[in-house]
Amino acid sequence: MCQKFIMIGKVAVALAAFCLSLSVFAQEQKEDELTIRADAPATYTVKKGDTLWAIAGRFLDKPWRWPEIWDMNKEQIKNPHLIYPGDVIVLSIIGGRPHLRIEKLSPTVRSSPLPHEAIPSIPPGDIEPFLTRSFIASQETALEKAAIIVEGRDRERFLRGNDDLVYVVGIDQSEGTRWNIFRPARAVRDINGKMLGTEYRYLGTAEVERFGSQENEASTVRILSVREEIGIGDRLVPMPKETLVNYAPHAPDRQVEAFIVASQHGSTEMGRTDIVTIDQGAQHGIEVGHVLAVFRQVKPIADPRPSTAIEQIIKGFDNTTVYKKPNMIEVPDERIGLLFVFRVFDNASYAMLLNMTDPAKVGDFVRNP
Repeated sequence: MCQKFIMIGKVAVALAAFCLSLSVFAQEQKEDELTIRADAPATYTVKKGDTLWAIAGRFLDKPWRWPEIWDMNKEQIKNPHLIYPGDVIVLSIIGGRPHLRIEKLSPTVRSSPLPHEAIPSIPPGDIEPFLTRSFIASQETALEKAAIIVEGRDRERFLRGNDDLVYVVGIDQSEGTRWNIFRPARAVRDINGKMLGTEYRYLGTAEVERFGSQENEASTVRILSVREEIGIGDRLVPMPKETLVNYAPHAPDRQVEAFIVASQHGSTEMGRTDIVTIDQGAQHGIEVGHVLAVFRQVKPIADPRPSTAIEQIIKGFDNTTVYKKPNMIEVPDERIGLLFVFRVFDNASYAMLLNMTDPAKVGDFVRNP
């Protein structure tokens, strides 16, 4: 008889566990449901100054899930140079699911759109300096073979400014005449102190006036613009072509656990549109366009209810104290915003903070949204 009741008890426990798992699964399914905003328009005409993020936010409660209802393949999602001012985005329901498509302007209105007219993912003005003017190299010797300033025309001065002439070795004529100037700035480390790379600080721009005719002959270079004074030993890198960050916002297809490890201006607190560095990059599967949620870890709080801990006697020099370790209550991590990854290096990435409810800090962690 006892064995019968034990068997029934085991079945009941298993059934309860199964029902609980179904409940959890149903809850997860509900949270994962793709929902359209209550005030989503049936159509929207794209305007100059729009961004992919802002347009997505007009239709979806979770803008980063836009590609799920967009008529794009994977490559188009990564590089959707498709949307221009004047295009009409149409929302429809197909097979019970929301669907977005574009009604293009007629060819007579726009026969050959230019790349810079395409709608960007996020405001380009806020990230432009970080697209070409700062970068993180995985090794300190990354620019070891880059062109280097060896002397200035005025040899009595160490520092150089606007319109000064300097002599540079290592200039490759095939790379053109316009160059950016950099200097190693700071080490980028993860939350545990492991070296991720070196961030190179942008100093200014320069133009070659005369190329050296031989390998060991210096080129004459004029400094065009200066953010910081430039000195002997600073490095030159060919100026890249203008870059348009136009990856549609999308969640990673793998689990991400990363940390904010630096702010670009050394701020203790960062808000919306501020640029941060996270401690994962291409080697971890991070891509341009990834949207991640920012979380703040909340320390456990003391339970005000009577402690159930065993009393401990602590003997001091002149007295004896009875001590009970307080019970601690765990507090769930608090989600405080989102970030959009716009530039990826080997072991780190630059991202812009978006939709913040509280300031972010170095040490906050990021996960899938």
